[in-house]
Amino acid sequence: MPETEASPRTMWHRMARLVAWPAVLLLAVPAIAQPIDRQALVQRHDVVLTEIDPHAPVMLGNGELGFTADITGLQTFPERYSELVPLLTMAQWGWHSFPEGAAEEKAGLVQVPVPGRGEQPYAWMRSWADAETNPALNWLRANPHRIALGRIAMVVDGAAPDFAQVSGTHQQLDLWTGTLTSRFAYAGQPVTVVTRVLPSRDVIAVEVTSPLVEAGRLALSVHYPGVDPQINPDPARWDGGGTTELVSVTPQRVHLRRDLDATRYWSAVESDGALAMDGDAGVLATGTGTVLRLQVAFDQTAEAAPLPSFAHGTDAVAGHWRSFWTGGGAVDFTGSTDPRAAELERRVVLSQYLSAINGAGTLPPQEEGLFSNSWFGKFHLEMHPWHAAWQAMWGHADMLERSLPWYVAHLPRAREEAARHGVAGAWWPKMVGPEGRNSPSLVSPFLMWQQPHPILLAELVRRARTGPGEEAGVLGQYGEVVEASADLLASWPLEKDGRRNLGPPLIPAQENYDPLTTVNPTFELAYFRWALTVAQDWRTRQGLPPKPEWTEALRRLAPLPMKDGLYLPAESEPDFWQIAASAACSGAADAAQCKNRDHPSFMMAYGFIPGEQVDQDAMRRTLSAISAHWDLRQTWGWDFPMLAMAAARLGRPEEAVDWLFAERKNNQWGVTGMTPRVHLDAHAEDLVPVSGGAGGVAMATNSDGAGYRRAAETYFPSNGALLWAVGLMAAGWDGAEGHAPGFPADGWTVRAEGIAPAP
Repeated sequence: MPETEASPRTMWHRMARLVAWPAVLLLAVPAIAQPIDRQALVQRHDVVLTEIDPHAPVMLGNGELGFTADITGLQTFPERYSELVPLLTMAQWGWHSFPEGAAEEKAGLVQVPVPGRGEQPYAWMRSWADAETNPALNWLRANPHRIALGRIAMVVDGAAPDFAQVSGTHQQLDLWTGTLTSRFAYAGQPVTVVTRVLPSRDVIAVEVTSPLVEAGRLALSVHYPGVDPQINPDPARWDGGGTTELVSVTPQRVHLRRDLDATRYWSAVESDGALAMDGDAGVLATGTGTVLRLQVAFDQTAEAAPLPSFAHGTDAVAGHWRSFWTGGGAVDFTGSTDPRAAELERRVVLSQYLSAINGAGTLPPQEEGLFSNSWFGKFHLEMHPWHAAWQAMWGHADMLERSLPWYVAHLPRAREEAARHGVAGAWWPKMVGPEGRNSPSLVSPFLMWQQPHPILLAELVRRARTGPGEEAGVLGQYGEVVEASADLLASWPLEKDGRRNLGPPLIPAQENYDPLTTVNPTFELAYFRWALTVAQDWRTRQGLPPKPEWTEALRRLAPLPMKDGLYLPAESEPDFWQIAASAACSGAADAAQCKNRDHPSFMMAYGFIPGEQVDQDAMRRTLSAISAHWDLRQTWGWDFPMLAMAAARLGRPEEAVDWLFAERKNNQWGVTGMTPRVHLDAHAEDLVPVSGGAGGVAMATNSDGAGYRRAAETYFPSNGALLWAVGLMAAGWDGAEGHAPGFPADGWTVRAEGIAPAP
């Protein structure tokens, strides 16, 4: 069972929700017999704010476009929020590169010795300071980067409003309809702002009702930023940058083009009021009645279709979210007596909402989604399943399939990368933009646990597509990606002493190991084996014979490393547990020799995947050793659901729930459902560079307490991992028995609909 760590903010939210929970219990009826009331389930977790939470603004979006709103429902008061909350409008397609200092990929490569294969090129930075002496590293890390497209704000009396004049704030996000309603008074006059993002086009719709509009005092502005070289977390520059060209202008519609170096996009602004240009890069909307409506579209092409009517857009948004909530899986804990049930249900509902906005676009998701930039807005392919695997299991395979074509499109480049390393198949990058080039890093070039991911994600889609002919369609669409990924898994291991070893060079999912000496990490061995087995099954389903190279790799892959009855992080760390249990390291891995921190990823061998070769008794002992000795201060948001998945598979449902509620800095769940990314001072510089031009963000001074620094206000792998874990715990996994096998029978009433068992 994980130790607890005080988290007043999380506890406050939990207590607030529990106040309302008994009323729900009184209405409960026998759980299994009746379907879940989806609308009641969702709306009892609507987000309500009566004052600014500087760490937790509300997000709206459609998977391609994200809009982060302040307490006014717009983006009027960014200065009232944390320096890590930039109040952005971002799109999956919105990318930019600085032309200055542009470098070729080869300028960021160094030769690294590979046993038996000579030297090979890797985008390796031995330290962040390398960027000081080789500017190409900085450019290759920072470009391309995700940009801000625009900002929508209130204007009062022709100027930025004074927050001191705002009072009586009440904001509610209606999750069922995707509608944000913000009510407040300005200078004593009532204002209501209703904000939506349309589902099938990147359009923000705003309706403002106030006597201040009729009086000509309150207007709405749309401004378009340049690009700030800092990029993280806020890529917007408001003192110039870029050019604006008017395409067409009428009293109620402005169509313009923005150019930011080689990046070009278009925006259409429509209003039932009057529109006028506001400076070189802005549009101002004014009204004559008490109601002012505004729609702002962002487009990749000039051929923008007319925007829908405001009423049609309103209906489309409500229909989209109603379809989302009723068309996929759901979990309802009504009737539970465990006092944590209401809070877990809240986290689940809000995570579904946030994942639909930030983790369901045409690119693999960034770790901060469309909320802010980390790592220049580039996505980390090793995180793709934590963001989105749940979608296939919860009846939303269509959401996951929006991003899988990226692998199909980039298969030729992945094959080229494998060939550059002298192996077969497709080599998938780690930290990457839409162009598919790996970014220089201390870690990125040596991480390999993303290599089986296309097989996992495609297999989850296959399992979800159960209709007539659907399996054949999935096999045809993703079969080549699965085949190429498996070829890499079979050919990359190194031959030594009659077996196939993983590494060196290699950094496992637990990223605090030397790439030049690490051999045979437990999880990666299990994952390679599982994925190769699945790939062989795909061949059988396509009427093809097993590939002998894969069969031979499966036969000769090294066994999972273990010592004294405990699984090791890697075979190259035989003294790991002896050191971890020492007085110098147990529970606080500050000393250099202490490696019992970061992700306890070897538990993923029997949680993330079923790990058929895992000794379950040994894995139970290993989980107990983690509870006793791991430094949980520097675990990440997805570690807690990952450990819950392992505990559930190991027959420890009480412990599974305890891991979901571990009171740690990176497991704080705010009012909007987001978790932060917090680092210990001792390791923050290694994890997020703040020097050397390597593109880090100056981490915030915040309320996390002495010894900690906050690097981001959100970390969306936490949300996706929670949904994966809760789905597994509620719907089970292949071979599991009984109802909701991952939840304790005592204290939990679990109704699950539309969720498929995990592999």
